[in-house]
Amino acid sequence: AMPTNLYGINDNFHPENSHVLPALIRRFHEAKLADAESISIWGTGNPRREFLHSDDLADAVLFLMENYNDSEIVNVGCGEDQTIRVLAETISEVVGYSGSLAFDSSRPDGTPQKILDISKIRVLGWTPEIPLKKGLEQVYKWYTEQGSSAT
Repeated sequence: AMPTNLYGINDNFHPENSHVLPALIRRFHEAKLADAESISIWGTGNPRREFLHSDDLADAVLFLMENYNDSEIVNVGCGEDQTIRVLAETISEVVGYSGSLAFDSSRPDGTPQKILDISKIRVLGWTPEIPLKKGLEQVYKWYTEQGSSAT
């Protein structure tokens, strides 16, 4: 199995070396606590990314172990992508941050789009169960319950 970008509880939220989704959760949470007027986000917000909850990956791996007996790699994702801007807006809503988002176009955007072709696993009968917003709500709840130990 070859997964797309993963997120979930027990992720790495470290301010200097985490991936985009947990980094944004932490930054929005800290901005909310500081009552910051705005939060700066690298790039234009236009690159598109696909995210899969780690519980969905675990489910997909078990599904493949029971239903797939070939040597070809199977992509595992949700089959949908969204812009970093939409991701940031969704995280802002989940966190309850009321400030504005400032996209810093002087910072790099990275690859314009990252999405996997998941047609093979769909044909086999698997689809992810956790919508992004629901997963973000779960992860944010976990993050706040961990306090400063969630890095």
